[in-house]
Amino acid sequence: MMKKNITKIMITVLVLLAAVCLLGSMYSVAENEYACVVRFAKIVDTIDTAGLHFKIPFIDNIRFFPRDVQLYDINPSEVLTSDKKNMTVDSYVLWEISDPLTFFQTVGTMGEAERRLDAATYTTLKNVMGTLEQNAIINQEDGGERNKIYDSIGREVAEITTQYGINVVDVKIKRLDLPADNEQAVYSRMISERNQIAEKYRADGEYEASIIINDVDKQVNIIISDAQAAAAKLEAEGEAEYMRMLAAAFNTPDKKNFYQFTLALDALRASLTGQDKTVVLGADADLVKMLISPAE
Repeated sequence: MMKKNITKIMITVLVLLAAVCLLGSMYSVAENEYACVVRFAKIVDTIDTAGLHFKIPFIDNIRFFPRDVQLYDINPSEVLTSDKKNMTVDSYVLWEISDPLTFFQTVGTMGEAERRLDAATYTTLKNVMGTLEQNAIINQEDGGERNKIYDSIGREVAEITTQYGINVVDVKIKRLDLPADNEQAVYSRMISERNQIAEKYRADGEYEASIIINDVDKQVNIIISDAQAAAAKLEAEGEAEYMRMLAAAFNTPDKKNFYQFTLALDALRASLTGQDKTVVLGADADLVKMLISPAE
């Protein structure tokens, strides 16, 4: 009876050990992760296929690393421009593990990977921004030029971090700020520069306006002068025609007398307008003499 109990206990223990070994030899890998089989502090296998896999229990350990793209938001840091002025850069990095074996051997953990990325990105930002003046960075309005800067930063960071089994997908600058101690000074300088530009535009406009006004005044004076000359010419021609008509009217005594007579009649006709038809003339008036003694 005693032997049967011992046998049952041993069988139970063996079954439990077998179950523990079986469970300890299985592990599952998700679709968005790598599984590295570590044996005696060395990776002996890397699994990138999702599903159930097996390992040596109690000897192999599994280290999981993400396969999808990671976002690392870098803390804002100050950089020095080429004209020796500080700027605060706020950026982020999109990265992924391209070689799990190299990543485990050189970096080992996600936290250490972010520290390496932080150092590489800061070094690159410092070098690139050190080639640009602060004024050029602040007044950067061309999106294409900004993208060129971002691309160059991304390439340099990728070259540095590829030795860690890391692939840098992109590096982007969220904000470029001025330090608080010289922010107001820069704003004042920007306002002064824009006031100078406005003054230049205003002066150029006034200069162009003066040219237009002078040209218009010149054209007006020419038109007035031509009009006055034409009027003087017409007046002279009219006076000449008038003198010619007078000369033609008075070239003989009969014409002179007839012309004076018609002038007198015209004057009389002009005076007999309106309701008052009475005309008072002196006895010695030529018109009276003509009316009284027309034959003479």
